[in-house]
Amino acid sequence: MMEYNTARPKMLIPEYGRNVQKMIDFAIELPSREERNKAARAIIEVMGQLNPHLRDTDDYRHKLWTHLFIMSDFKIDVESPYPIPTAEDIHLKPEMLKYPKNKIRYGHYGHNVQKMISNVVSIENDEEREIVTNRLANLMKKLYISYNNEAVENVVILEQLVELSEGKLQLSNPDELTATQQILRSIGVQSSNALRKKKPIKSKFKKKR
Repeated sequence: MMEYNTARPKMLIPEYGRNVQKMIDFAIELPSREERNKAARAIIEVMGQLNPHLRDTDDYRHKLWTHLFIMSDFKIDVESPYPIPTAEDIHLKPEMLKYPKNKIRYGHYGHNVQKMISNVVSIENDEEREIVTNRLANLMKKLYISYNNEAVENVVILEQLVELSEGKLQLSNPDELTATQQILRSIGVQSSNALRKKKPIKSKFKKKR
């Protein structure tokens, strides 16, 4: 009678093949612990030969012994040079990560830029704060262009900087920001060619006459 894989017991770690699984099943049934220990050590050597790539990992023999216990469904009673794992250890579910709840006003700046703005606001020295504010505005302009793939007027960056800082940061001269073409060159020629055909994003506020 031909034996089909669909009728065979499921292998817990199929990478080692069914013959290794049969060897482990045989070792489980050995009557004496001494025989089981001897068989387990021999099986570990076979598993290492079948998966030589594990030797490049840290504690690869520890991994082999862990796989041995998993494939035995934790039923094999042998002495191990490492702590014997349990089913609870292997199937322990990690704790759920808390989803960040920080509200981001502009996605292209992200939360880090908002944190940077808060730090700049706290700078007491006026001259230092102005220098850092200018650098921050240049970063905002670069992020805006990179994310939106659109050119933008300096006054728009100024307005968003004022908004995010709640009016605590200003630019004395927005025209001193890095030129758009210079930013385009820094982020790639393809982006530059695409943006040259687009009109820059303008301020949503009309200039007073």
